[in-house]
Amino acid sequence: MSKGMFSDQHALSRRDLLLVAGTAAATLTAYSHAARAAPGPSNLVINDVKRDEDVFAYISRIKGGFDETTYRQVLGCANAFKEGDQTIAVAAENDTSRTNARALLARTKITDLDQHPLFEDDLQRLIWQTTDRAQQEKLKDWTMGQLKEFLLTKSEDEIKGVMYGLTSDTIGCVPKLMSNEELITVSQKIFNVMPGTKLGAKGYMGARIQPNSPTDHPDDIMWQVFDAFSYATGDIVIGTNPVDSTVDSVVTVERALKDIVDTFKLVDVIPWCVLAHIDVQGEVSEDFPGTVSTVFQSLAGTDDCNKIFDITNEKILKYARAKAGERYGLYFETGQGSEFTNGAANGVDMMVLESRKYGFSRAVGMELAKVQPKGAWLHVNDVAGFIGPEVFKSREQLVRCCLEDMVMGKLHGLTIGLDICTTLHMTVSLDDLDWCQDQIMPANPAYLIALPTKNDPMLSYLTTAFQDHVRVRDKFGFKVNDAMWDFYKRLGIVGKDNSYTSKYGDPLWVYYQYRLAKGDKRSKDAVYAEGRRMMTEVEARGVDLATGHGEKIWDLNPALATKVRGLYDDAKLSLWAELTPDFIAAVPSVVPVRTLSKDRNDYIAHPTTGETLSPDSIKAIEAIRASWKGDMPKGQIVISDGLNAKAIMDDGHLSPYLEEMRRLLGDAGVSVSDKNILVTSGRVRAGYRIGETLFADADPNTFRGVLHIIGERPGTMHHAYSVYITVAKGKRWSEKDIDHDMTKLVSNVADTALAPKEAAKETLTIIREIIGKDVNGSRRFG
Repeated sequence: MSKGMFSDQHALSRRDLLLVAGTAAATLTAYSHAARAAPGPSNLVINDVKRDEDVFAYISRIKGGFDETTYRQVLGCANAFKEGDQTIAVAAENDTSRTNARALLARTKITDLDQHPLFEDDLQRLIWQTTDRAQQEKLKDWTMGQLKEFLLTKSEDEIKGVMYGLTSDTIGCVPKLMSNEELITVSQKIFNVMPGTKLGAKGYMGARIQPNSPTDHPDDIMWQVFDAFSYATGDIVIGTNPVDSTVDSVVTVERALKDIVDTFKLVDVIPWCVLAHIDVQGEVSEDFPGTVSTVFQSLAGTDDCNKIFDITNEKILKYARAKAGERYGLYFETGQGSEFTNGAANGVDMMVLESRKYGFSRAVGMELAKVQPKGAWLHVNDVAGFIGPEVFKSREQLVRCCLEDMVMGKLHGLTIGLDICTTLHMTVSLDDLDWCQDQIMPANPAYLIALPTKNDPMLSYLTTAFQDHVRVRDKFGFKVNDAMWDFYKRLGIVGKDNSYTSKYGDPLWVYYQYRLAKGDKRSKDAVYAEGRRMMTEVEARGVDLATGHGEKIWDLNPALATKVRGLYDDAKLSLWAELTPDFIAAVPSVVPVRTLSKDRNDYIAHPTTGETLSPDSIKAIEAIRASWKGDMPKGQIVISDGLNAKAIMDDGHLSPYLEEMRRLLGDAGVSVSDKNILVTSGRVRAGYRIGETLFADADPNTFRGVLHIIGERPGTMHHAYSVYITVAKGKRWSEKDIDHDMTKLVSNVADTALAPKEAAKETLTIIREIIGKDVNGSRRFG
């Protein structure tokens, strides 16, 4: 059995986190339910600032000495406004407070910041250990204002002569003092190049091909890579986000990616990666030698949050050491907001915590450098905008976040790329993303994500299309890594004069070249006929492939552009759809309840309202418990609208799953409540609260479980839902501390994706895994 997602470890993948994000609370939501119940501090007002006063003098004057909470608030107040900082009460109450906080910070000495960490844990200690002491000594008497001026006026060599002496907390405070234009100025100076390449070099801007599939189907993945190649896009990594993170499924995808790289003889040019939990990748590497290339992991900025990702400092450093002698190393993803949405921010603002992730990455890079003969191969992808509107809402905030993170990453010595992205429940549109790209590109990120269209067919979010790369390269003069550009010439997509050929935007041509490279002796017509059939099958599974172009070569072809707009419009309709009275009445043995969300707008704008049941609903749940009269079943089914009520209401979605699930559980001898609890405006944590109410008096040593069916983020043709599987012994339910770290899920369930009856079988398999029954591994293409 996999050591990853389906084990007792907390191995949440990016896919899992997004699904919990979209349905639980547009991410894992603010604090845990217990923490949210406790009163917290309010946002700080800073009106009265004395001349020449720094952060510490100000706190001492208003508090009579150092106060850690106020310290965190003052530094948070210096940030550009984001909703995530406001949630944990470290945002400025008004513009005057923000201006005053920045003035205090500018007058504060770097050494004083170093001596007052915002939060001390093992990660902070690792950052201290890997900060260059000699360079740090040069900076000890500088103020933050002086550091800002130095970064704006000095050369790259001079900046690199001191930047490794900056702690992550200090680097996290630098962008607080800068305008967008100043952030761009600094970012334009600093370039950290991947060894033996032009990746991350000045004037180069690459791509991570992201060939995601709603079902991890190898053909879906393969054809998206061919599609990327047809637009001369992709050079830093081919990285797939898996739906199924079992070892057998992951190795199937790894092999598909490896086959493409091997066939085109690109082993020394571009690595591949399946973005499962790092332990799953480690097991795949051990059991199937040679199938794993670059190794991936999401990082957080506190030990507490990294525990949710099931990682520690030492675990990641161990994986770095395991890369001894290899060309490729590690690939990390980060993003502002992951800590507070997991209840693990510890009162620290999002930007400083993001900087700590880069400090973690820098430390890992130093470990890699000891064991990789050609230099440390490590890069970071900042997934700004991935979580949702509780972190920030607008396109202007997205631009700001990306520029901040670029500077912080580069000052840590990292090769850093961006996922300039938005969720469908934010206010950033398809056109807004083009605007955001244009605002950010002068900062010269190392790379961007790349999809056939802006719309990810599996993750249900918007990011950069293959042809967006073509537009950005043309507008800003960026180049693709030289070795990969040479491949595009050999492939026939780019001519000797560096212009695109007639094969531009033709994935069939790329497939034909792939077959030739494999020694296929069939005629071109025969290979093309096979390719067309495969493309039709891929698109029927909901994976769009870009071909050709529109009026400009960076425009989607008109038919595909119309379809993408249609999916976007449908996503907005799905987001605001509500469970109808007729549907509710048609659910067998239904018990309708609702959360504290006043309406759909409240539910979307204030995620935590969807986690707590209304008083009347709690009474209804208690009535179900009372009706059992001491004969408590093993499980309860809960159904919620989530962010897409249509996913629950569409024909052929809910009923087949319920019927098959109840049949399978009955055959397995598992008793289930005959009631179906239907939650309006429900998020994942609402299911935990229901389970705690129902099973608080269960036998402390026997298992009880909740199956929570909930609509996923809209944005694809599938209108998919997920099933959150939470099984725990009675003792845990009675302690009322159930949260995401205990939950497994079956995702992307729809009549056009993972069939509901198949999803029921997966659900039962996972339940058996949780309680220790021996079962087979992968349920998909393994």
